[in-house]
Order: sequence, then structure tokens, then C-alpha cells
Amino acid sequence: MREKAIPDVLGPAQLGPVRLRNRVLKAATYEKRARRGLVTDELIDFHVRHASGGIAMTTVAYCAVAPEGRTDGHQIVWRQEAVLGLRRLTEAVHATGAAISAQVGHAGPVADSTKTKLPALGPSRSLSLQSLRPVKAATRADLDRVVQAHGEAAKMAVATGFDAVEVHLGHNYLASSFLSPKLNKRTDDYGGDLGNRARLALRIMRAVREAVGDRIAILAKLNMDDGVPGGFWLDEAITVAQWLEAEGTVDALEMTAGSSLLNPMYLFRGAAPVREFAEVMREPVRTGVRLVGSRFLREYPYQAGYLLDDARQIRAAVGLPMVLLGGITDRQMMDTAMHEGFQFVAMGRALLREPDLVHRIAQDPETRSLCNHNNRCMVTIFTGSRCVLAPQPPSRP
Repeated sequence: MREKAIPDVLGPAQLGPVRLRNRVLKAATYEKRARRGLVTDELIDFHVRHASGGIAMTTVAYCAVAPEGRTDGHQIVWRQEAVLGLRRLTEAVHATGAAISAQVGHAGPVADSTKTKLPALGPSRSLSLQSLRPVKAATRADLDRVVQAHGEAAKMAVATGFDAVEVHLGHNYLASSFLSPKLNKRTDDYGGDLGNRARLALRIMRAVREAVGDRIAILAKLNMDDGVPGGFWLDEAITVAQWLEAEGTVDALEMTAGSSLLNPMYLFRGAAPVREFAEVMREPVRTGVRLVGSRFLREYPYQAGYLLDDARQIRAAVGLPMVLLGGITDRQMMDTAMHEGFQFVAMGRALLREPDLVHRIAQDPETRSLCNHNNRCMVTIFTGSRCVLAPQPPSRP
């Protein structure tokens, strides 16, 4: 029997119905460049800069399916007023030769109700540690509306020229919070065993597939581990991944980890910028971060490919194409991902540091990323995501 050929990470690839120029994706990193829920020139410039650097596809992060599902009051919401700007964005990225994906979802209990002026939704009633406001237990009507909104968002993604949608099922956003036994205390058919806790995520993915068919690619960003005791964990993630594959609702899985609500550093690894976060917060949150921020922003050591050990267990359980995320900064780790059976890699912080990193790796495979994982880029989500060590391009006049 012939051995299966190992793909060239910088060679052309197929993602669902979409042909990509290579296998390197720009991971979703919230840009903070939309205004009043609409695309700006600054948002277009951000993605064009990354698309011009050699990646196959850039990901717009993130586009909420409902007004109350935003983590920031300016985030893009899928609605008719946003169509013109979204078309400008996709056309500009396509002009570079890259593809473009929209990360779609509902922030659920991670939503900032102080900014949206609407109640945050969760599986159960709780108090948001971020906004210090109550999170409302979603009703069945709420869930039906959110599922339908995902389908409508996917249709608009097709209409505005996106090549793919990445549906957010991670980080304890709404679908992920339902998956979590720590957060989901419901006693109806959306709570309890895994089949019930996964019901919302599976419904969302069906709605997206029914809305777009095979016109664009569909990815799902799914947690492997919430990073908190009693949370969603790898054994359940394997089962959910198998259910998604069986239903045929996704073209690729991107496995992630951590909770924006309870343990954000579990995804990022490296330094925990507690002092910097405190400086940008308003009182009384600022004082709280200074006093106990190290309990929330826990520090985990960085290593190359730090999600690989868990992700390879998903890889062994499903036949779907998979995207490896976490600690991908050089050609060696990219090639390791291909040898391990992953079809794509996703890069985040390294591209914030050097948007042209993929071009440079293509020219010299020994190129090393300048990213030092200080994670101070995390703090810039309040002012415009960027690497604080990198020179920034001039603003448009």
C-alpha cells in the first residue's frame, strides 16, 4: 500500500468548495476596527495588510449574529446596513489573491451588556465577571432566534463575497457555554447529558449548512478544553467532533481551548499582562484586576505547537480536514502539523507581529518569528489589535 503523501503547507489546497493558494490561515484576532457595527477603512487595511503577506485566507473577527451577542458595542452585526462595507472588504482582500472568512457567532455570557445595552444570554442565570451585570438564562425562543440568525448571517456572508464562515463554538461564547457542564445548569433538553448540551451547537451548524449549501466553506471553531475544573473537556470534544462529521455540516474543524469568561490565558500561553489590563479598565474592574487579576489571568508556559497533543486525539477520531492552531510560528511547526495529518495551520499573534511572515518563510524556510509571546497584544483589543513592539502603518488621510 502506498503511503499517503504529506502535503506542502505552502502549496495549493482545497477547503470545501474553495481553492486556496496555500494551507496557512490568519486566525481570528478581534480587530477593534469596526464602528457602530459597520466596516471601516481601517478594518479593510488591517485585512489587506495580512492578506498581502502571503496567507491563504484571513478571518474577520468577529461578526455577531445578533445585537446582544457582541463583546463590544462597535462590533459588526449582520444586517443590511453592513452589506456595502462587507463587500468592499471582501473585494479588497480578493485583489491580493487571498481568500476571506467571516467568524460568525453569538458571544452569549461573554457579551458586554454595558456596551450593547442589552442583556447577555447564557444557558443559566449568572453574574458576568467582566461586566458585573447579570446574564439572562436564554429561553427557547431566544435559542430559536439565535439559530435562525446564524443561518441568515451565513446567507449574508455568501452575498457579500466571503469564501468561508468560521462558526464560533468555543471560548464559552454562547454555544460553548451550553457545552460546558460548569456553566450549563439547565434541566430541560438543552442541559444535562452531552447530547442535550450539544443540541444548540448542532442546531447552529445545521442552520448554517442549510443556508449556504456548498457555495462557501464552513469551519467550526470548537473547544477541546475550557481550562477550568468541571468544564467541557477533551473526551466530550471528541464526541461532538464526531457528531459534526456525521451530520456533514462542516468542511473543517479548528480546535481551540480556554474560556474568555473564566480562563483566557489557557488559549494564549506565555506572559500574562495583568498590569497592562488593569491600566485600560474602568473602576471598579480596574481595582479588581490589580488585586486578583493573576487568579483570572493565569500564566501558562509557551511552547511551539502547544495544542498539538490534544488536537491529535481529535485528529485520530475523525476524518474531517483539521486546522492546527496554537504556537505555529515557523516552517518546522507547519511541517510537523502536515506530518501529523492536519490539512491547515492557523497563525494569530505571530502575524500581528509580522503580517508578511508567510512570504518570508516561503523565501527562507529558516525564518524565525519575532513574536516573543508577551501577550500585550491582548490588551490592544480595546484600542485596535496590534503588536505593541511592531511599527504600525500610517492611518489613511
